[in-house]
Amino acid sequence: MTNDSHALADTSEHFPIDTDGLPEAGPPQAVTLADGDEVDLRIAPVAKRLGGETVRMIAYNATIPGPTLRVRQGSAITVNVTNDVDLDATVHWHGLRLDNAYDGTTQTQAPMSQGQSFRYRLTFPDPGIYWYHPHIREDYGQEMGLYGNILVEPAEADYWPPAHREELLTLDDILLEDGQVAAFSRSETTHVAMGRFGNTMLTGGQPHVTLDAKLGEVVRFYLTNTANTRVFNVSFTGARMKLVGGDSGRYEHEKLVPAVMLAPSERTVVDVLFDRPGQVSLEHRHPERTYELATINMSEERADPPLNQQFDQLRTNPDMAAERERLAVFLDAAPDKTLAFIAEMDMGVPEGAVVYACPMHPDVISAQQGQCPQCGMKLLAVAPTYACPMHPDVVSESPDRCPRCGMKLLLTLPSSAATEDDHHEHTGGHQEAMHHDAPHQHAGDVATSGHEVSGGIEWEDDMVEVNRTTTPTNMRWKLVDRTTTAENHAIDWQFRVGDQVKIRLVNEMDSDHPMHHPFHIHGAGRFLVLSRDGTVEPNLVWKDTVLVRTGETVDILLDVTNPGLWMAHCHIAEHHESGMMFTFNVAA
Repeated sequence: MTNDSHALADTSEHFPIDTDGLPEAGPPQAVTLADGDEVDLRIAPVAKRLGGETVRMIAYNATIPGPTLRVRQGSAITVNVTNDVDLDATVHWHGLRLDNAYDGTTQTQAPMSQGQSFRYRLTFPDPGIYWYHPHIREDYGQEMGLYGNILVEPAEADYWPPAHREELLTLDDILLEDGQVAAFSRSETTHVAMGRFGNTMLTGGQPHVTLDAKLGEVVRFYLTNTANTRVFNVSFTGARMKLVGGDSGRYEHEKLVPAVMLAPSERTVVDVLFDRPGQVSLEHRHPERTYELATINMSEERADPPLNQQFDQLRTNPDMAAERERLAVFLDAAPDKTLAFIAEMDMGVPEGAVVYACPMHPDVISAQQGQCPQCGMKLLAVAPTYACPMHPDVVSESPDRCPRCGMKLLLTLPSSAATEDDHHEHTGGHQEAMHHDAPHQHAGDVATSGHEVSGGIEWEDDMVEVNRTTTPTNMRWKLVDRTTTAENHAIDWQFRVGDQVKIRLVNEMDSDHPMHHPFHIHGAGRFLVLSRDGTVEPNLVWKDTVLVRTGETVDILLDVTNPGLWMAHCHIAEHHESGMMFTFNVAA
């Protein structure tokens, strides 16, 4: 079993950033396809305007996001993909249960070199919202704009509740430095510890989106998190929101919610009732800050027919209620497989005297090796720095006295472990879209201290300088089979079509860098979340990705339906590229 490898046609150290002669990226388009239709996708560089800068990006059919493919449940289409960039490519059809030969990994096809093409035959057994993206140097391709949606319209007429219209929005971020997308190394992935956080938010590929709505209108929003690592917690201020669907279809119970959370690669379907005049904002909120992602302008015209009454009806869907009954026997059963999430860091030791510091919490400094009492992260060896608390510009490598005031210099965290705020100061970007008012706290999202304060989620890059230096060489993310002790590609799971596999996902705190992980299983089947930390999941939905928070244990039940060699991995792109993945076989 091997990682998705890549071949490079250019020998320069970094991928190109120039925009000369490139076509301008256009707005996303929707393509409606009937059973048996074919569509062409071309992967090629484009020039895209982001705020006041024009940057080099990569697109499907010269749009970011790529074309939305609208299809019917039960149909089949052919997608002809041509690669016109100097990096080998595949296209993964995320969430689709399909023929293994078209899953879009290097396990299932020969990669497309520049100028080559591949024909994918896609089938759509399940309604819902799906997406497509690269599976070679995913950290680079996704950040540069290679993502697009697939909307599978249900065969059942009243599958979804009534709505006036639909909107599809991708949620993303991008790291801009000095007027360009921050450099990517051709030879290795960086930002492996935390993943590459962006400093500019992108909604539907734009730094800010403006939409219109009628008074009383119900709009169905299909939301997809296409970011490399950022978790989004989104709400519509000034409107009412109803949760109706997730990764692969509808929820067991429709529910009015103040906000919805999406980990990388997760999808959510919400109906939003715009029942009050004035402006509405789509916002991403977490305990540290708030970002405005879109503005919805309300018109005085009223939507017809009125759907307020139907919106207030919270349906229980019989297909998912039947799954609830079927799951009872699995709740107390022992897991068939147990998979642990673990990090190992080896950042080296500088010459001379050292202290041990947490790059995420500057006040945690120790003379001994250990773990941070606030977040559990391994303390890193750093050369000590001493500073005057009254004159911060007075620094020394030894505990002397301040020449200005005579005060003893105190031990501080070295500047090499800069905080996220330092990063914002020199990169710019999202500051314009950020509001510092106190964030709303939603049930289940935040608690009181340590990882609990953040709800077990790393919302921002709190160790920017350390993170950018982490690579697969000094930072190893591991999936470990707790029964066999096999790690990552050495894991050898064997299933058969029809198996119901209970998998326990354990996000270990005994790890050099405890953090959340969105765990994704390719198209061998789909799964239901059984429980989180022993608490039964109250609202079922079919999924292909599940967010496992720091220190959390999640039980899932995988319904195995498709034979072949399939992948499972963390969907933080940099973790995936660093080897946090494995393949498993399904026999017919």
